[in-house]
Amino acid sequence: MEGNSVLKRSSKAKKDDLYHVIHKIPFGDSPYVKAKHAQLVDKDPEAAIVYFWKAINAGDKVDSAVKDMAVVMKQLYRTEEAIEAIKSFRGFCSKHSQESLDNVLLDLYKLFLFDKCGRVEEQIDLLKKKLRLIYQREAFNGRTTKRARSRGKKFQVSIKQETARLLGNLGWAYMQKTNYMMAEVVFKKAQMIDADANKALNLTLCLMRQSRYEEAYSVLEQVLQGKLQGSDEIKFQNRAEELLTELNANMPQPKFMNDLGLDDDLVKGIDGLLNVWSPIRSRRLPVFEEISSFRDQLAC
Repeated sequence: MEGNSVLKRSSKAKKDDLYHVIHKIPFGDSPYVKAKHAQLVDKDPEAAIVYFWKAINAGDKVDSAVKDMAVVMKQLYRTEEAIEAIKSFRGFCSKHSQESLDNVLLDLYKLFLFDKCGRVEEQIDLLKKKLRLIYQREAFNGRTTKRARSRGKKFQVSIKQETARLLGNLGWAYMQKTNYMMAEVVFKKAQMIDADANKALNLTLCLMRQSRYEEAYSVLEQVLQGKLQGSDEIKFQNRAEELLTELNANMPQPKFMNDLGLDDDLVKGIDGLLNVWSPIRSRRLPVFEEISSFRDQLAC
């Protein structure tokens, strides 16, 4: 009998272990564990936020509690609260968690498409701060790569890729401020480091907003011809087609003679003369023509 009870307890323990692994919930009965249970199992984000607050106040896994609470708030479109929570509590978090908190902040700032309550300025300041850490070789804890996670997948990110990503975000932030000249400079630097279709499309839009349509087309053409990383993705192809349509609508059309207010008969007459006139021949002897041609080739 005693052996059976031991086996039952062992079986129950294994099920509990599997349960925690599947739902990615830590063991215990602390406020943080209750918060994760409410978030992941009960699917009750409001209750999860309450328990995350309790975890922070109790000093229970503060690093994770602050970050997770901000993520849940973001899912509830309580972006302002999430930003303020990180700014208020990051001083209680460890040094090694600051970079991940910055990344959450940047995601939150992206939700503000326009300069609302100064958030775009805050985003620009944070991006500059992260770029400064890279320049000072303090990012990634001195390493050249770090492990990142996106949509449940883990992958390695290099300093080069991170720099280009941050510059791309900085360029987009400047565009929200309608500072297209600064955005152009930043996007071009990002492309020099790690070119891709997304940044090229942003640069195209930036140039278009400055009415520099020919330059914009030359950048867009790289995406249309599939020369850049990500050019084959549907979302970028669709965006490229939209930008091309807008470009074609705004590109200045060449002026023809009948656009100048001349009579149609006069225009046709001049066109006819141009068709029959041959180029004016030079009065110089052929030998001098050859010398001039040779000199021009040397000059080139």
